[in-house]
Amino acid sequence: MLATATALLSSVDGIIDDRGDVVDSEDECDIEEVAENPRRYIQGVYYPICIGDVLANRYRVEHKLGHGGFSTVWMAHDTVNEVDVALKIIKPGESGEHEYSIQNEIITAVGYSPILLLYRNTFLLGGPHGKHRVLVFPVQGPNFREYACHTPFAARMSALKQLLHSLKCLHDAGFIHRDLNTGNALYSLRPFDKGSTTTAKYKHLGRPRKMILPGSHELWKKAELVMPIRPRDNIVGDAVCLGDFGLTIKAGTQVTSTVQTPIAFCAPERFHGEVPTFASDMWSFFCIFAELYIGRPLVCGPGTAFIVDYIVDTFGAFPESWKGSYIASGSCQESWYDPQRQPRSEVSLENRLAKNRPDIGIVERQHALRVLQKGFSYVPRDRFTASQLLADSSFRVLMKTYGL
Repeated sequence: MLATATALLSSVDGIIDDRGDVVDSEDECDIEEVAENPRRYIQGVYYPICIGDVLANRYRVEHKLGHGGFSTVWMAHDTVNEVDVALKIIKPGESGEHEYSIQNEIITAVGYSPILLLYRNTFLLGGPHGKHRVLVFPVQGPNFREYACHTPFAARMSALKQLLHSLKCLHDAGFIHRDLNTGNALYSLRPFDKGSTTTAKYKHLGRPRKMILPGSHELWKKAELVMPIRPRDNIVGDAVCLGDFGLTIKAGTQVTSTVQTPIAFCAPERFHGEVPTFASDMWSFFCIFAELYIGRPLVCGPGTAFIVDYIVDTFGAFPESWKGSYIASGSCQESWYDPQRQPRSEVSLENRLAKNRPDIGIVERQHALRVLQKGFSYVPRDRFTASQLLADSSFRVLMKTYGL
Protein backbone atom coordinates (compact mmCIF):
# COMPACT_ATOMS: atom_id res chain seq x y z
CA MET A 1 0.00 0.00 0.00
CA LEU A 2 1.28 3.46 -0.90
CA ALA A 3 1.34 6.24 1.63
CA THR A 4 -1.58 8.62 1.34
CA ALA A 5 0.62 11.56 0.36
CA THR A 6 2.45 11.64 -2.96
CA ALA A 7 5.71 13.58 -2.88
CA LEU A 8 5.00 16.66 -5.00
CA LEU A 9 7.14 19.77 -4.85
CA SER A 10 6.89 23.02 -6.80
CA SER A 11 9.95 23.75 -8.92
CA VAL A 12 11.40 27.20 -9.42
CA ASP A 13 9.58 27.38 -12.76
CA GLY A 14 6.26 26.87 -11.09
CA ILE A 15 6.00 23.41 -12.68
CA ILE A 16 4.95 20.59 -10.38
CA ASP A 17 7.92 18.27 -9.81
CA ASP A 18 6.77 14.69 -9.17
CA ARG A 19 9.12 12.79 -6.85
CA GLY A 20 7.29 9.49 -6.60
CA ASP A 21 5.60 7.77 -3.66
CA VAL A 22 6.76 7.06 -0.14
CA VAL A 23 5.51 3.62 0.89
CA ASP A 24 3.88 2.68 4.18
CA SER A 25 6.03 0.82 6.70
CA GLU A 26 4.30 -2.47 5.90
CA ASP A 27 5.54 -2.26 2.29
CA GLU A 28 9.12 -1.27 3.04
CA CYS A 29 10.22 -4.91 2.94
CA ASP A 30 9.22 -5.05 -0.76
CA ILE A 31 11.79 -2.35 -1.51
CA GLU A 32 14.47 -3.82 0.75
CA GLU A 33 14.22 -7.20 -1.02
CA VAL A 34 15.23 -5.78 -4.43
CA ALA A 35 17.27 -2.68 -3.53
CA GLU A 36 20.94 -2.33 -2.65
CA ASN A 37 22.33 -2.89 0.84
CA PRO A 38 21.73 0.37 2.80
CA ARG A 39 24.89 -0.17 4.85
CA ARG A 40 26.97 0.45 1.74
CA TYR A 41 25.80 4.07 1.81
CA ILE A 42 26.96 4.38 5.41
CA GLN A 43 30.30 2.78 4.45
CA GLY A 44 30.78 5.30 1.67
CA VAL A 45 30.49 2.85 -1.23
CA TYR A 46 27.29 4.38 -2.61
CA TYR A 47 26.53 8.09 -2.97
CA PRO A 48 23.30 9.15 -1.17
CA ILE A 49 20.52 10.11 -3.59
CA CYS A 50 16.93 11.31 -3.38
CA ILE A 51 14.49 11.41 -6.28
CA GLY A 52 14.48 15.04 -7.44
CA ASP A 53 18.14 15.71 -6.63
CA VAL A 54 19.92 17.83 -9.23
CA LEU A 55 23.53 16.79 -9.82
CA ALA A 56 26.24 18.93 -11.42
CA ASN A 57 23.63 21.72 -11.72
CA ARG A 58 22.25 19.82 -14.69
CA TYR A 59 20.95 16.29 -14.13
CA ARG A 60 17.62 15.93 -12.29
CA VAL A 61 17.22 12.43 -10.85
CA GLU A 62 13.82 10.96 -11.77
CA HIS A 63 14.01 7.22 -11.11
CA LYS A 64 16.22 4.31 -10.09
CA LEU A 65 17.52 1.97 -12.80
CA GLY A 66 19.50 -0.49 -10.72
CA HIS A 67 22.67 -1.14 -8.76
CA GLY A 68 25.83 -3.25 -8.71
CA GLY A 69 28.32 -4.13 -6.02
CA PHE A 70 30.14 -0.81 -6.38
CA SER A 71 27.66 1.52 -8.08
CA THR A 72 24.09 2.70 -8.35
CA VAL A 73 22.42 3.69 -11.61
CA TRP A 74 19.76 6.38 -11.89
CA MET A 75 17.56 7.73 -14.64
CA ALA A 76 17.87 11.50 -14.87
CA HIS A 77 16.83 14.34 -17.13
CA ASP A 78 19.59 16.43 -18.65
CA THR A 79 18.16 19.94 -18.31
CA VAL A 80 20.82 21.37 -20.67
CA ASN A 81 20.25 19.09 -23.66
CA GLU A 82 16.66 18.19 -22.70
CA VAL A 83 17.22 14.44 -22.98
CA ASP A 84 16.89 11.53 -20.59
CA VAL A 85 20.13 9.89 -19.46
CA ALA A 86 21.43 7.23 -17.11
CA LEU A 87 23.87 8.18 -14.34
CA LYS A 88 26.21 5.50 -13.02
CA ILE A 89 27.59 6.69 -9.68
CA ILE A 90 30.64 4.62 -8.79
CA LYS A 91 32.43 3.90 -5.53
CA PRO A 92 35.23 6.38 -4.77
CA GLY A 93 38.73 5.31 -5.68
CA GLU A 94 40.33 2.97 -8.16
CA SER A 95 37.25 1.07 -9.40
CA GLY A 96 35.57 4.16 -10.80
CA GLU A 97 38.73 5.48 -12.35
CA HIS A 98 39.50 2.10 -13.95
CA GLU A 99 36.11 2.00 -15.66
CA TYR A 100 36.53 5.59 -16.83
CA SER A 101 40.00 4.82 -18.16
CA ILE A 102 39.11 1.54 -19.90
CA GLN A 103 36.07 3.11 -21.53
CA ASN A 104 38.30 5.84 -22.89
CA GLU A 105 40.49 3.12 -24.41
CA ILE A 106 37.46 1.37 -25.91
CA ILE A 107 36.18 4.65 -27.36
CA THR A 108 39.58 5.31 -28.89
CA ALA A 109 39.61 1.82 -30.43
CA VAL A 110 36.04 1.49 -31.72
CA GLY A 111 34.38 4.88 -31.35
CA TYR A 112 30.83 5.30 -30.06
CA SER A 113 29.29 2.06 -31.28
CA PRO A 114 25.55 1.65 -30.57
CA ILE A 115 26.16 -1.97 -29.56
CA LEU A 116 28.50 -0.99 -26.69
CA LEU A 117 27.13 1.16 -23.87
CA LEU A 118 29.84 3.81 -23.44
CA TYR A 119 29.73 7.02 -21.45
CA ARG A 120 28.95 10.37 -23.13
CA ASN A 121 29.86 12.70 -20.26
CA THR A 122 31.41 12.46 -16.82
CA PHE A 123 31.75 14.45 -13.61
CA LEU A 124 32.75 13.96 -9.98
CA LEU A 125 30.63 14.12 -6.84
CA GLY A 126 32.43 14.93 -3.60
CA GLY A 127 31.64 13.21 -0.33
CA PRO A 128 33.23 12.44 3.02
CA HIS A 129 34.78 9.22 1.69
CA GLY A 130 36.25 10.72 -1.47
CA LYS A 131 35.08 11.62 -4.95
CA HIS A 132 32.54 9.45 -6.77
CA ARG A 133 33.05 9.17 -10.52
CA VAL A 134 29.75 9.60 -12.39
CA LEU A 135 29.43 8.31 -15.94
CA VAL A 136 26.57 9.65 -18.08
CA PHE A 137 25.05 7.21 -20.58
CA PRO A 138 22.12 7.07 -22.96
CA VAL A 139 19.24 5.68 -20.92
CA GLN A 140 18.64 1.96 -21.44
CA GLY A 141 15.86 -0.48 -20.64
CA PRO A 142 15.90 -3.69 -18.58
CA ASN A 143 18.67 -6.27 -18.70
CA PHE A 144 18.44 -9.87 -19.86
CA ARG A 145 18.11 -11.16 -16.30
CA GLU A 146 14.96 -9.12 -15.72
CA TYR A 147 13.34 -9.30 -19.11
CA ALA A 148 14.66 -11.77 -21.69
CA CYS A 149 12.90 -14.94 -20.54
CA HIS A 150 9.54 -13.13 -20.68
CA THR A 151 9.93 -12.63 -24.44
CA PRO A 152 9.17 -15.08 -27.31
CA PHE A 153 11.99 -17.39 -28.38
CA ALA A 154 12.46 -15.56 -31.68
CA ALA A 155 13.03 -12.30 -29.77
CA ARG A 156 15.50 -14.07 -27.47
CA MET A 157 17.49 -15.37 -30.44
CA SER A 158 17.60 -11.86 -31.91
CA ALA A 159 18.86 -10.51 -28.58
CA LEU A 160 21.53 -13.22 -28.37
CA LYS A 161 22.77 -12.54 -31.89
CA GLN A 162 23.03 -8.81 -31.15
CA LEU A 163 24.92 -9.54 -27.92
CA LEU A 164 27.30 -11.78 -29.85
CA HIS A 165 28.02 -8.93 -32.28
CA SER A 166 28.72 -6.66 -29.29
CA LEU A 167 31.16 -9.18 -27.85
CA LYS A 168 32.85 -9.62 -31.23
CA CYS A 169 33.28 -5.84 -31.48
CA LEU A 170 34.91 -5.76 -28.04
CA HIS A 171 37.16 -8.78 -28.74
CA ASP A 172 38.21 -7.53 -32.16
CA ALA A 173 39.45 -4.35 -30.44
CA GLY A 174 41.53 -6.46 -28.04
CA PHE A 175 39.41 -6.19 -24.87
CA ILE A 176 38.16 -8.94 -22.54
CA HIS A 177 34.90 -8.07 -20.78
CA ARG A 178 35.65 -10.37 -17.79
CA ASP A 179 32.18 -9.89 -16.24
CA LEU A 180 29.73 -11.03 -18.92
CA ASN A 181 26.38 -12.12 -17.47
CA THR A 182 22.66 -11.53 -17.96
CA GLY A 183 22.85 -8.34 -15.89
CA ASN A 184 25.22 -6.61 -18.33
CA ALA A 185 23.26 -7.14 -21.56
CA LEU A 186 20.67 -4.38 -21.92
CA TYR A 187 17.62 -3.72 -24.04
CA SER A 188 16.97 -0.30 -25.48
CA LEU A 189 14.22 1.96 -24.16
CA ARG A 190 12.02 3.76 -26.66
CA PRO A 191 12.31 7.54 -26.16
CA PHE A 192 9.51 9.43 -24.50
CA ASP A 193 7.66 12.15 -26.36
CA LYS A 194 9.65 15.37 -26.42
CA GLY A 195 8.68 17.57 -23.51
CA SER A 196 7.17 14.70 -21.48
CA THR A 197 6.75 15.56 -17.83
CA THR A 198 8.16 13.37 -15.10
CA THR A 199 4.64 12.25 -14.23
CA ALA A 200 3.99 11.26 -17.86
CA LYS A 201 7.15 9.14 -17.88
CA TYR A 202 6.02 7.40 -14.72
CA LYS A 203 2.94 6.12 -16.57
CA HIS A 204 5.32 3.95 -18.62
CA LEU A 205 8.02 3.28 -16.05
CA GLY A 206 5.93 2.91 -12.94
CA ARG A 207 6.10 5.47 -10.17
CA PRO A 208 9.17 5.39 -7.91
CA ARG A 209 8.32 3.55 -4.71
CA LYS A 210 10.68 4.69 -2.00
CA MET A 211 11.44 4.92 1.69
CA ILE A 212 13.86 6.83 3.87
CA LEU A 213 17.19 5.04 3.73
CA PRO A 214 17.67 2.96 6.92
CA GLY A 215 20.47 4.50 8.96
CA SER A 216 20.40 7.73 6.94
CA HIS A 217 20.75 9.75 10.14
CA GLU A 218 24.43 8.71 9.97
CA LEU A 219 24.86 10.29 6.52
CA TRP A 220 25.87 13.79 5.54
CA LYS A 221 22.91 14.28 3.18
CA LYS A 222 19.39 12.95 2.75
CA ALA A 223 19.02 9.61 1.02
CA GLU A 224 16.23 7.31 -0.14
CA LEU A 225 16.05 3.60 -0.83
CA VAL A 226 14.19 3.30 -4.14
CA MET A 227 12.70 0.33 -5.96
CA PRO A 228 14.15 0.04 -9.50
CA ILE A 229 11.94 0.68 -12.51
CA ARG A 230 9.87 -2.04 -14.12
CA PRO A 231 9.16 -0.51 -17.54
CA ARG A 232 6.01 -1.47 -19.43
CA ASP A 233 6.55 -3.77 -22.41
CA ASN A 234 5.40 -1.16 -24.91
CA ILE A 235 8.43 1.06 -24.30
CA VAL A 236 11.12 -1.64 -24.23
CA GLY A 237 12.92 -1.65 -27.58
CA ASP A 238 14.32 -4.53 -29.62
CA ALA A 239 17.92 -3.31 -29.80
CA VAL A 240 20.50 -4.80 -27.43
CA CYS A 241 23.86 -3.52 -26.25
CA LEU A 242 26.63 -4.70 -23.92
CA GLY A 243 27.51 -2.56 -20.91
CA ASP A 244 29.32 -2.46 -17.55
CA PHE A 245 33.04 -2.39 -18.35
CA GLY A 246 34.18 -1.99 -14.75
CA LEU A 247 36.27 -5.18 -14.89
CA THR A 248 37.22 -5.05 -18.58
CA ILE A 249 40.90 -5.43 -19.43
CA LYS A 250 43.14 -5.42 -22.46
CA ALA A 251 44.07 -8.92 -23.52
CA GLY A 252 47.22 -10.08 -21.74
CA THR A 253 46.70 -7.90 -18.66
CA GLN A 254 47.50 -9.67 -15.38
CA VAL A 255 44.76 -9.72 -12.72
CA THR A 256 44.86 -10.40 -9.00
CA SER A 257 41.69 -12.52 -8.99
CA THR A 258 40.67 -14.91 -11.75
CA VAL A 259 37.30 -16.10 -10.42
CA GLN A 260 34.23 -14.38 -11.86
CA THR A 261 30.99 -13.62 -10.06
CA PRO A 262 28.18 -14.48 -10.44
CA ILE A 263 29.82 -17.90 -10.27
CA ALA A 264 27.28 -19.47 -12.64
CA PHE A 265 28.83 -17.51 -15.55
CA CYS A 266 32.47 -18.26 -14.69
CA ALA A 267 34.53 -20.33 -17.12
CA PRO A 268 35.90 -23.45 -15.34
CA GLU A 269 39.55 -22.68 -16.13
CA ARG A 270 39.17 -19.49 -14.09
CA PHE A 271 38.35 -21.64 -11.04
CA HIS A 272 41.80 -23.13 -11.61
CA GLY A 273 43.82 -19.92 -11.66
CA GLU A 274 43.94 -19.26 -15.41
CA VAL A 275 43.70 -15.60 -16.38
CA PRO A 276 40.58 -14.33 -18.18
CA THR A 277 40.69 -14.62 -21.96
CA PHE A 278 38.43 -14.13 -24.97
CA ALA A 279 37.56 -17.81 -24.53
CA SER A 280 36.42 -17.33 -20.93
CA ASP A 281 34.12 -14.53 -22.15
CA MET A 282 32.70 -17.01 -24.67
CA TRP A 283 31.94 -19.53 -21.90
CA SER A 284 29.98 -16.76 -20.17
CA PHE A 285 28.19 -15.98 -23.44
CA PHE A 286 27.18 -19.62 -23.81
CA CYS A 287 25.77 -19.58 -20.27
CA ILE A 288 23.53 -16.72 -21.41
CA PHE A 289 22.77 -18.50 -24.70
CA ALA A 290 21.74 -21.69 -22.89
CA GLU A 291 19.58 -19.82 -20.39
CA LEU A 292 17.64 -17.95 -23.06
CA TYR A 293 17.39 -20.90 -25.44
CA ILE A 294 16.45 -23.50 -22.83
CA GLY A 295 14.39 -21.10 -20.72
CA ARG A 296 16.23 -21.41 -17.41
CA PRO A 297 19.81 -21.19 -16.09
CA LEU A 298 21.97 -24.12 -17.14
CA VAL A 299 23.79 -24.31 -13.79
CA CYS A 300 22.76 -22.95 -10.42
CA GLY A 301 23.27 -23.62 -6.75
CA PRO A 302 23.84 -22.15 -3.28
CA GLY A 303 27.65 -21.92 -3.43
CA THR A 304 30.72 -22.15 -5.61
CA ALA A 305 31.57 -25.81 -4.95
CA PHE A 306 27.94 -26.80 -5.54
CA ILE A 307 27.92 -24.98 -8.89
CA VAL A 308 31.25 -26.51 -9.91
CA ASP A 309 29.88 -29.96 -9.08
CA TYR A 310 26.81 -29.14 -11.19
CA ILE A 311 29.06 -28.18 -14.12
CA VAL A 312 30.79 -31.57 -13.89
CA ASP A 313 27.41 -33.32 -13.68
CA THR A 314 26.37 -31.52 -16.85
CA PHE A 315 29.52 -31.74 -18.99
CA GLY A 316 31.63 -34.50 -17.42
CA ALA A 317 34.95 -34.55 -15.56
CA PHE A 318 37.46 -31.70 -15.78
CA PRO A 319 40.82 -32.34 -17.50
CA GLU A 320 43.14 -34.28 -15.19
CA SER A 321 45.82 -31.62 -15.82
CA TRP A 322 43.71 -29.18 -13.76
CA LYS A 323 43.87 -31.36 -10.65
CA GLY A 324 45.49 -29.57 -7.74
CA SER A 325 45.01 -26.05 -9.13
CA TYR A 326 41.48 -25.29 -7.86
CA ILE A 327 41.50 -21.87 -6.15
CA ALA A 328 37.82 -20.99 -5.71
CA SER A 329 35.86 -21.27 -2.46
CA GLY A 330 34.43 -24.51 -1.15
CA SER A 331 35.96 -27.97 -0.93
CA CYS A 332 37.54 -29.37 -4.07
CA GLN A 333 36.37 -32.90 -4.91
CA GLU A 334 38.67 -35.56 -6.33
CA SER A 335 35.80 -36.87 -8.46
CA TRP A 336 35.77 -33.66 -10.51
CA TYR A 337 38.94 -34.87 -12.26
CA ASP A 338 38.09 -38.57 -12.49
CA PRO A 339 38.08 -39.46 -16.22
CA GLN A 340 35.51 -42.15 -15.47
CA ARG A 341 32.96 -39.60 -14.28
CA GLN A 342 30.36 -39.01 -16.97
CA PRO A 343 27.60 -36.39 -17.21
CA ARG A 344 24.60 -37.21 -15.05
CA SER A 345 21.84 -38.14 -17.48
CA GLU A 346 19.06 -36.01 -15.99
CA VAL A 347 21.08 -32.78 -16.22
CA SER A 348 23.02 -33.49 -19.42
CA LEU A 349 22.65 -31.07 -22.32
CA GLU A 350 20.68 -33.64 -24.29
CA ASN A 351 18.13 -34.18 -21.54
CA ARG A 352 17.86 -30.47 -20.69
CA LEU A 353 17.04 -29.70 -24.33
CA ALA A 354 14.53 -32.54 -24.58
CA LYS A 355 12.82 -31.66 -21.31
CA ASN A 356 12.72 -27.87 -21.57
CA ARG A 357 12.28 -27.46 -25.34
CA PRO A 358 9.75 -30.14 -26.36
CA ASP A 359 8.56 -27.70 -29.02
CA ILE A 360 11.66 -28.08 -31.21
CA GLY A 361 12.22 -30.81 -33.78
CA ILE A 362 15.05 -33.31 -33.97
CA VAL A 363 17.01 -31.35 -36.57
CA GLU A 364 16.94 -28.10 -34.56
CA ARG A 365 17.85 -29.99 -31.39
CA GLN A 366 20.88 -31.53 -33.12
CA HIS A 367 22.09 -28.14 -34.32
CA ALA A 368 21.57 -26.60 -30.87
CA LEU A 369 23.38 -29.47 -29.18
CA ARG A 370 26.36 -29.17 -31.53
CA VAL A 371 26.67 -25.43 -30.89
CA LEU A 372 26.37 -25.78 -27.11
CA GLN A 373 28.79 -28.70 -26.84
CA LYS A 374 31.53 -26.79 -28.65
CA GLY A 375 30.75 -23.58 -26.76
CA PHE A 376 31.11 -25.41 -23.45
CA SER A 377 34.37 -27.14 -24.27
CA TYR A 378 36.62 -27.28 -21.21
CA VAL A 379 39.66 -26.58 -23.39
CA PRO A 380 39.55 -22.81 -24.08
CA ARG A 381 41.20 -23.02 -27.51
CA ASP A 382 38.51 -25.49 -28.64
CA ARG A 383 35.60 -23.12 -27.92
CA PHE A 384 34.01 -21.00 -30.58
CA THR A 385 35.34 -17.50 -30.89
CA ALA A 386 32.67 -14.85 -31.50
CA SER A 387 33.63 -14.68 -35.17
CA GLN A 388 33.59 -18.46 -35.57
CA LEU A 389 30.19 -18.77 -33.96
CA LEU A 390 28.67 -16.14 -36.24
CA ALA A 391 30.00 -18.07 -39.24
CA ASP A 392 29.13 -21.54 -37.94
CA SER A 393 26.66 -23.49 -40.07
CA SER A 394 24.63 -24.88 -37.15
CA PHE A 395 24.38 -21.46 -35.51
CA ARG A 396 23.24 -19.95 -38.79
CA VAL A 397 20.57 -22.65 -39.15
CA LEU A 398 19.32 -21.88 -35.63
CA MET A 399 19.14 -18.16 -36.40
CA LYS A 400 17.37 -18.82 -39.70
CA THR A 401 14.84 -21.04 -37.90
CA TYR A 402 13.83 -17.97 -35.88
CA GLY A 403 13.73 -15.65 -38.88
CA LEU A 404 17.17 -14.08 -38.36
